[in-house]
Amino acid sequence: MSGPNGMLYGGDEIGALVFDPGHHSLRVGYAQEDTPKADIPAVVGVGPATHVPEPEEKVPDGNVTQSGTKAGNELRHYIDVTELHVPRTGMEVHTYMKDGQVDNWDLFEKMLDYCYAKVIRSPSEHHPALFTEAVWTTRPAREKLAELLFEKYQAPAFFLVKSAVLAAFANGKSTALVVDAGASQTSAVPVIDGYALVNAAVRSPVGGDHLAAQAKHMLTNMHIQMLPIYSIQSKEVIRERERGRYTLKTLPAGLTHSWQQYMLRRQYEDFCHCVAQVSESPYEERQAAAAPMSHYEFPGGYHQDFGPERFKLTECLFEQTLGAPHLACAAAAGCDADARPALWGSVVACGGVANSPGWLDRLAKELAARAPSSHRLKSHAAPSPTERRFAAWIGGSILASIGSFQQMWISSQEYDEGGKGQLERKCP
Repeated sequence: MSGPNGMLYGGDEIGALVFDPGHHSLRVGYAQEDTPKADIPAVVGVGPATHVPEPEEKVPDGNVTQSGTKAGNELRHYIDVTELHVPRTGMEVHTYMKDGQVDNWDLFEKMLDYCYAKVIRSPSEHHPALFTEAVWTTRPAREKLAELLFEKYQAPAFFLVKSAVLAAFANGKSTALVVDAGASQTSAVPVIDGYALVNAAVRSPVGGDHLAAQAKHMLTNMHIQMLPIYSIQSKEVIRERERGRYTLKTLPAGLTHSWQQYMLRRQYEDFCHCVAQVSESPYEERQAAAAPMSHYEFPGGYHQDFGPERFKLTECLFEQTLGAPHLACAAAAGCDADARPALWGSVVACGGVANSPGWLDRLAKELAARAPSSHRLKSHAAPSPTERRFAAWIGGSILASIGSFQQMWISSQEYDEGGKGQLERKCP
């Protein structure tokens, strides 16, 4: 398919872009590349403008987009870690995602403005855009996204694909049972011949955020204080389990609750990343005590070894009815009996939580105990953590660069002629 000026989409001349919006972050980059160009936290800081730009300083700094007309009530939007992690008076942190789909479109627009201006650094009308979407994205949300891309960003072409389908493609499968353990939820989606079976897809609200909340609960019970990293000026070297000795910074007044909670949540995530481990079988104190300890130092200088509690922490990911193994079985059971052998033969695991040490082994072991004995069970996961975390984005990058896919795009011309109806026709 050729564009308005006869140029081919998706060829080597014009880079198609792949956007993968998630609850934790938004991944964006060029098709044909093996990792996204940027991985931006899925929140936007909104606060009063800190200074009035000088006349010669027409363009505000990169990560900051300005809106509002009156100098008095001017608002600024702060995007990406370099801007978000700075303590600012009155900056509220909002997410634009809810329940696996975009909910606040004004903030999402600010995010896309930032992506085109600062990450891609190229006008949006030069690049076809492929977006991933959750299986349960509603029709109005899909239509709103198409309208935004064609009418505001003037994209030459657009396409929407279910993220489970792309995760299967990234693992070299067109039929798979995709278990995606993300930040806000864990889901199991059967994909058959490149189509996601929406009716059989199941999900539970247990994910990385739930794990971070459990970590907070555990540390509070152990009377370990998690000081915000931005409040520490300096700390002294101390012995293990000794009280931290540190000096605090003087912070600007009026730091908002939402920003402080966001920053603390990042630290609990870091704690989980460094310490949490999944045991091969359901938690047993004796078995966990035999495993090596893991050391962690908190921002205030306090440090200690964590033993059995790091295994106990992750048990919430494998709760009887909410855990990934139960979801996979429920999703397979929701499919036609003829399709089940193929699904059990290729279970694909992806998502950020799938990178927790031991998670994959535990999933494989529990599925082996639950899967019907008549079917051969085979589970796959990409070898590197990056590939597991960015599976949907990588699948999109592969798809958008395949020659035979180029006639599938919805071109701006088709959108002008057929409107939003083109979405249902071309992106089921």
